[in-house]
Amino acid sequence: MNKPRVLLRRCDAYNTDAIEQILSESVDELGLTIAGKVFVKPNVVNANKRYNRHSFTNPAVVEAMLRLIKKRNPDDITVGESGGFGIPTRYLFKEAGYYEMTRRQGVRLVDLNEHAVDRVTLKKGVCHKDMLLSRFISEADFKIWMPRLKYHIFTDFTNALKLNIGILTHKERMLYHDHRIHEKIVDMLEVGYPDLVVSDAIETTYGWESAAYPVPLGLLMVANNPLAADVAASYIMGYNAAEVRYLKIANARGYGSLSLDDISIEGDADIEELRAKPKGQTRLFQHLKELDTPISFYAGYAPDTDVVCDGGCEAAVKAALALVEKKYPGSLKKAKKGAIITGIYHGDVDMPDGPVFLIGTCTRVEGKLNAKKIHRVKGCPMGAKDLMLNVPFIFGLPNPVLDLRDLAPLALNIVQKGMSIAANKVLGR
Repeated sequence: MNKPRVLLRRCDAYNTDAIEQILSESVDELGLTIAGKVFVKPNVVNANKRYNRHSFTNPAVVEAMLRLIKKRNPDDITVGESGGFGIPTRYLFKEAGYYEMTRRQGVRLVDLNEHAVDRVTLKKGVCHKDMLLSRFISEADFKIWMPRLKYHIFTDFTNALKLNIGILTHKERMLYHDHRIHEKIVDMLEVGYPDLVVSDAIETTYGWESAAYPVPLGLLMVANNPLAADVAASYIMGYNAAEVRYLKIANARGYGSLSLDDISIEGDADIEELRAKPKGQTRLFQHLKELDTPISFYAGYAPDTDVVCDGGCEAAVKAALALVEKKYPGSLKKAKKGAIITGIYHGDVDMPDGPVFLIGTCTRVEGKLNAKKIHRVKGCPMGAKDLMLNVPFIFGLPNPVLDLRDLAPLALNIVQKGMSIAANKVLGR
């Protein structure tokens, strides 16, 4: 059998004309025919014009892809996404500049939460035995995944496979979003298997992936196989694919090899040079105990396991703190002394001069707990948005949620989302 192919192409700037030329050459090199109903899935997990401009796939890359697709005369083109949990994706599209970009190209842009879905069965699913899937995806003849290559707070990095979390509607997004998240990611690959992967790595990022810090990498990665794309990406980002949990699971389920020797790596960018490039503080927010803050962290296990609940409450804590720090740099260093506990912690917690915050329904301390004051919030898993009214208050941090500049447009988009859902139900779309 032919090896899966990954093309590494040099690209140092978000110039739409130059990107289109690179992508056109790459698609032809891979021998792919883009036709029929085409669905394009970027990463627009979060966006804010003032302080969060690097977490999403740059619109210039998507626009270049759309221009290329249109020249192939497909029957239909849709760009779709289900962004960060609890936030209307239409709001994120506006903040990221996607509406202007898709209007220029005359292409449909949809929040997958606002349109018709069908329940589909997953034959290989371990956590998800079935799921709600957008008809734009299930009816597509050709699927193009366009991730932003980034470091990630609990999956090491995010690229093609992790992008599939965004094909889930908000109704099901947080299911198994706990210590089972790595299995969940691979579950999605069954229906979220793209024909083409185009990774925006012109600037990679570090920190919390949804409010990230950019680092130039100068790369567009184009692949005809999502697992091969992630194996190459893991190496570029400094990891061994055989040690990345969700990649190991994908390999075990028969999706392909984790060895670079089994992938045809081509193009004008050298993978060793890319791996050697500095990529910022690669462990920022991946390990809470490394943060410069007077807050102490105690990570416990998920119930009835010896596994830290990295994709659940611990991830929510990382996200909440990272958002505060991104918008208000230096805040964590000035926080009040205290402690945050997630999961079932086997040991003592001694914080006589500060608050202790127990996060999550199952969270408890199985040793001695001594604190000036104890706070608790329940949830499983705990969403970052549910922490934003508690963490800043308890630890004396500024609160991004109370920013009036963002509240008004967010409220407006929530109303617009509701109206759109109602209209689409009437129209059956």
